[in-house]
Amino acid sequence: MTAAVPAPRIDTSKPHPARVYDWLLGGKDNYPVDQEVGESLPAEAKDAARQNRAFMNRAAAWLADSGIDQFLDIGTGIPTRPNLHQIVQRTVPSARVVYTDNDPIVLRHAEALLVSSAEGATDYIQADVREPLTIIDHARKFLDFDRPIALSLIALMHFVPEDQDPYGIVGALVETLPPGSCLVLSHAASDRYEELAAMVTAQYAKGGIRLGFRTRSEVARFFDGLDLVEPGLVTAPEWFKDTSAPEAEDSGIYAAVGRVRQAR
Repeated sequence: MTAAVPAPRIDTSKPHPARVYDWLLGGKDNYPVDQEVGESLPAEAKDAARQNRAFMNRAAAWLADSGIDQFLDIGTGIPTRPNLHQIVQRTVPSARVVYTDNDPIVLRHAEALLVSSAEGATDYIQADVREPLTIIDHARKFLDFDRPIALSLIALMHFVPEDQDPYGIVGALVETLPPGSCLVLSHAASDRYEELAAMVTAQYAKGGIRLGFRTRSEVARFFDGLDLVEPGLVTAPEWFKDTSAPEAEDSGIYAAVGRVRQAR
């Protein structure tokens, strides 16, 4: 695989969402500033990280089983096995995956850990979801935008508050996708465990990270104009397709897959 830009210096003086997420998942690619944020969060934050990851695994596997062989994963985070390309290439060895993240530490690991099977291919761009057209311009060099693509936004958009146009960003990304493509999105809820949501938001804010948790109806807006795949917009542990149901558990994470409609 190739990287789009040289790796810049990693700022270890400020926490970063990708590294806090890595800590929550039990990873070691984080720094004291990230650990400080993670340790300040309620225990449920680790459950949420695990639920997000499990949802991604189930959704990616189902999409590959459904015949989608191109994936654009934005907000990749620090590689954690199994990575998305490993999941989908079990079913479709020729699948192509573009990974995107704005944390330089992800780029540092990408060449070593985000390596495709011989039949498929992976690519990586360091970019921010707030620059959707930059990401799409790069992805067009690697993916065929005349065939369905799965756009993955896992636990990402709650890091884009209202004044940064989250719906416009997702709309700009989805607008480029051909019919039959899918949006895969999970998002922290503001209306399920309100005290916990407020606590998490406050702790991240102390580290200079702004959050925008949303209600179910606000998360549903990201899927406007798309056809929701059953079971629709549910909590992360409740989303599954063509497999046995995951173990039931409480969750403050909404998740769904929406399909781009065929042109009429």
